[in-house]
Amino acid sequence: MMVRVETLPVPACDLGEGPLWDVDEQRLYWIDSHGATIYRADAQGKDLQSWCVPEHIGSLCLRKAGGAIVSLRNGFHEFDFASGRATPIADPESGIRRTRLNDGKVDRQGRFLAGYMDYEEREGLGGLYRLNSDRSVTQLEDGIAVSNGPCWSPDGGTFYFADSMQRRIWSYKYDTATGDLLSRRVFADFALHLRGYPDGATVDADGFVWSVEVYGGRLVRFAPDGTIDRLIGMPVDSITSVMFGGADLDILYVTSMARPFLGSRRLEREAGAVFAVTGLGVRGIPETRFVG
Repeated sequence: MMVRVETLPVPACDLGEGPLWDVDEQRLYWIDSHGATIYRADAQGKDLQSWCVPEHIGSLCLRKAGGAIVSLRNGFHEFDFASGRATPIADPESGIRRTRLNDGKVDRQGRFLAGYMDYEEREGLGGLYRLNSDRSVTQLEDGIAVSNGPCWSPDGGTFYFADSMQRRIWSYKYDTATGDLLSRRVFADFALHLRGYPDGATVDADGFVWSVEVYGGRLVRFAPDGTIDRLIGMPVDSITSVMFGGADLDILYVTSMARPFLGSRRLEREAGAVFAVTGLGVRGIPETRFVG
C-alpha cells in the first residue's frame, strides 16, 4: 500500500493545531490557535463550518452532553456551538501573564488534561492540569515550557506527554481510576535521534505513538518501547499535530502553521494547510468525550 499525502480544501491557519475526529458526528475538528477559530468539516474537508473564540485557543474536546470544552489563553471554558459563547470554568494560572493553555486531550475515562505554554517558548513557567468531571482542576506537573502531545495507550494505563522545548516525550504510568500520574520516564529524546521538536501526538490501535516532528517536517511512529518504527516526510516543515479519523479511522490528519519561523530549509507554500495521510496500514482509536 502506497502512502499518499493530500491537502484538504480548507483555509490555511496561522497556527493550525488540535485535530480531533469525532466518531459520532463523523466530523473533523481543528483550531487556528492564533486566529482564535474552531473549524469543523467532513472527512474530505467539505461542509466547512467555523466559530470564533474570544482568546487564543490551544485545544478543544467535545462534551458527552453536547458542546465542547476549550482551552483558551485565560483557562478552561465551556463552548456552545449554537450561540458561539465561551463560558469560563477555571484559569489555574491566572497570575502568570506569559502563559496560555495549549494542547489537551480526554483520557479514556472522560477527564480532560491540558497544559500551559510560555508565549516566549523559553522558560518552564507552566503546568499540566486535569479538568475533572465535576469541573474541579487538579495540577499534575509543573516546570513546563511548551505543553504538547498528550495521549494514552489503548488500555489507558500509559500517558504520553511532551515539553517541546526540552525535545522530549515522557511516558507515565497513569492511574485510570483517579487520573493521577504515578511515575515518569523518558520515552523519546528528539535531541539524540531527530532534527526537530516533538509537538502534537496520538496513539494508534497497535499502541504505537505518532508524533509530528515540528521544524523537521516528518511524522514519527514510535514503538511502545520508544524506538523509531517509521519516518514519513511531509510537504512542509511546520507540521504541528496529528489525529486518526475517517469512517475507518485510517486517515491520519496533520495540521500545520503558516507563521514564519527560523531554520526552514524550504519554501513553505502549503504551510498552514491541513493534510490527510492515507495508505499507512494502521488505524486509530476513537476519542472519548468529556463527561462533565
